Amino acid sequence: MSRRPLIDLPPWLAHALRAQRGPVPWSAVVRGALAAGPLLLAALVLGRVSLGVVAAIAAMLAGINDRPGSRRASVKRIGVPALAGAVGLCAGTYAGQYTGPVPLTLLLTVLGLLAGGVSAVGPVASSAGTQVLVAAAVGAGMPLPESGWQRGLAFLAGAGWLLTVRLALPTPGSAGGDFRFDGERAAVARVYDAIADLLAAAGSAQAEDRRAALTAALDQAQDALAGPRLRRYASSAAERRLHAQYAAALPLAEAATALAWAGEAVSPRAAAGPRRLAAAVRAQSPTGPLPAPDRSAPALRALDDALLHAAETFDRGDGRRDLHTRRRTARQLLTAVFGRGGREYGLRVALCFGAGAAAAQALHHARWYGQHTHWYWLPATVVFLVKPDLGPLASRVLCRAAGTVLGALVFAGFAAVLPRPEGLVVLVAVCGALVPVATRHFAAQTAVVTVLVLALVMVGGEPQASVGRIGETLLACAIVLVVGHLPLPGQRGGGVRQRLTEAASAAYAYLTHVLGEAEAVPVAMLEAEEQAEAGDRAGAGDRALRWTLRREAYRALAEARTAIALSAAELPALARHTAGTDEVAALLERLVDTTTACAVHLDDTGRLTPRHTRHLGELLARLEEVGERLGPTVPAVPRLPVAA
Repeated sequence: MSRRPLIDLPPWLAHALRAQRGPVPWSAVVRGALAAGPLLLAALVLGRVSLGVVAAIAAMLAGINDRPGSRRASVKRIGVPALAGAVGLCAGTYAGQYTGPVPLTLLLTVLGLLAGGVSAVGPVASSAGTQVLVAAAVGAGMPLPESGWQRGLAFLAGAGWLLTVRLALPTPGSAGGDFRFDGERAAVARVYDAIADLLAAAGSAQAEDRRAALTAALDQAQDALAGPRLRRYASSAAERRLHAQYAAALPLAEAATALAWAGEAVSPRAAAGPRRLAAAVRAQSPTGPLPAPDRSAPALRALDDALLHAAETFDRGDGRRDLHTRRRTARQLLTAVFGRGGREYGLRVALCFGAGAAAAQALHHARWYGQHTHWYWLPATVVFLVKPDLGPLASRVLCRAAGTVLGALVFAGFAAVLPRPEGLVVLVAVCGALVPVATRHFAAQTAVVTVLVLALVMVGGEPQASVGRIGETLLACAIVLVVGHLPLPGQRGGGVRQRLTEAASAAYAYLTHVLGEAEAVPVAMLEAEEQAEAGDRAGAGDRALRWTLRREAYRALAEARTAIALSAAELPALARHTAGTDEVAALLERLVDTTTACAVHLDDTGRLTPRHTRHLGELLARLEEVGERLGPTVPAVPRLPVAA
């Protein structure tokens, strides 16, 4: 029996106190220790301290983006923001050198508008937008003897060093084998484990959470396998094998979702097959005999067929290598940047970043900083505070303030006793190692980054300024709180509504395709026998498209769910603007689950049961009703190829 908390905390405060859990990422810890500290030490030895500080800052920012995943995916996750940061550093440096306070503030505001809009494209674009603004603030507000292009090259070198370490070092535990694809291998194995977990939970209250976990595992595997490459297709046998094993998991995931939708428990024997497949992926070994599930229902027959197909794929070591992803078109990217979410976020980032830069320069020219000229901290802090990826606004402000105060006080204590510069270099290395662990909570991450940056700039010649940094952080918190609650043109909650609209469109596209297959089935049954082979090829193509649409629908829904959860944890003045969107997301998830069950049943019998059509009709009617109540949040329910 679970215990209820003694005090029901408001969502914005509960989010600030919540931390992620999991094992310590020791490989990332090692990479962090080998990044900023050694770079700074090398710069001291070579007598180029200022460039070493810039390179170490870049390595620190790259370390924040060094998340679990495949090596190939890390190239994009770390490299794209690093390129954006180098551009921002050059732009900020030249703008700070050749423009006055007012033109500089206007330039930074426009840059904030562009970076904010681009951040709505996705996680990598959001990281790139953050780094370009932080680097621009550092370039304009941290006077260094080097020119802008030299600073940009140093920034790229720092991030490139961490990326090189990421690509070269094996993951602990995999040094004895082929460690090039350990991230991809682990991601694919987690997909099969998630399928087994969903089958084990079928008919129980945990089925919905297990289905969400399966979606997350499939998303992570897609991202791990779809990283940038020099060639269009996988070039090595090991990689082709992993692609084929991922593709073989999709029909299993479809059958497991259909069984969970039915709401009836299945035999534990059904989950044993996916478990063995997961172990075979991890061990890079044959599957051996797989226990066949009962074939008494269409979904169970689909599961058995999918297991046989997976066993054949594993034994052959090759097969379909389609990741069932489609590149976003230029129109879709522009819609994300200039749509409701991009416009709202871009405008808010521009106002916050511009106000932070203006306040920092005013304080700088008023000599509030004393004799030194570093004023980058306030606008850089504003960038992290206005970034919604890191949590609700109130939670970010609380965590940033607490983390900065703690970090500044800790650094003040170390600065009083550590020898310079040797002790500070060691402190930078230790903080770099702590960054991957500290990313589990924004306050902890802020504290570690505060100590690291203060140590870096002190090595670079800036005097100890812990008290000043605390004051600037609190001012940045006030700026973001005020601007974050200002009424702006347009409808609030645009980011949530845009993602929900994309999820609804993807769900309807998937539903329309599946019911279109239902309409085509009787026609296919009347075809001549000699056309069976061509029909099989066409059916395989339709099924591949169906899996692509299904993946897009579930991924879009997962992104919408994340945005809705963050918005719900805002202060009531902001949370009310997205009230009711969680109901829409839940209905859309049930619609996609039902569509998946329909697809599996159609494959087996060629027709839908009254239960399927009744559920579809109820869900579509409910979505239409909610859409009328909430306005243009949900696209109009489409006209379906067959009557529901």
